[in-house]
Amino acid sequence: MTGPLHRPYPPDAYRGTTGEASGWIRPDDTEPEIRYRSGGTCEYLATGDRTHGTFGLYRWTFGPDESGPDPHFHRAITESFYVLSGEVSLYDGTGWKTGRPGDFFHVPEGGLHGFRGADRASMLLMFSPGAPREDYFETLAGLAENPMSEEERVEFMLRHDTYWV
Repeated sequence: MTGPLHRPYPPDAYRGTTGEASGWIRPDDTEPEIRYRSGGTCEYLATGDRTHGTFGLYRWTFGPDESGPDPHFHRAITESFYVLSGEVSLYDGTGWKTGRPGDFFHVPEGGLHGFRGADRASMLLMFSPGAPREDYFETLAGLAENPMSEEERVEFMLRHDTYWV
């Protein structure tokens, strides 16, 4: 059978016969990798390096004041959002919608999206495949101390598959 309900599994990635102890745990009390000047944080739950490029998963917590990117799209990666706490404004290409705890928003390649939040709202961000988003987040965190020229900013965004609309 074929079709969306009968799609085959992908080819085997593990070819052993006994399994192996290869899982890892990131404890909840691990310090965030990034603390933004705004008071927000970014936690690297599962980087593309750790997942062999299959996905990247990050916990994003906003500071007290509203922040977040304007509408944009990616050509090579999908992005998914899962609201954990508070309210997050999510742009779905047609307008801004309010995301609340438990709401999920998936954006395929080329899909217009943006997000904004405040008041310590938090969400999970997942990218697939697991692109190296850490450099993107870390560079943004350092912009106050190391501002970019317009030319550098354009190159940086293109290198990180980010196209503003």
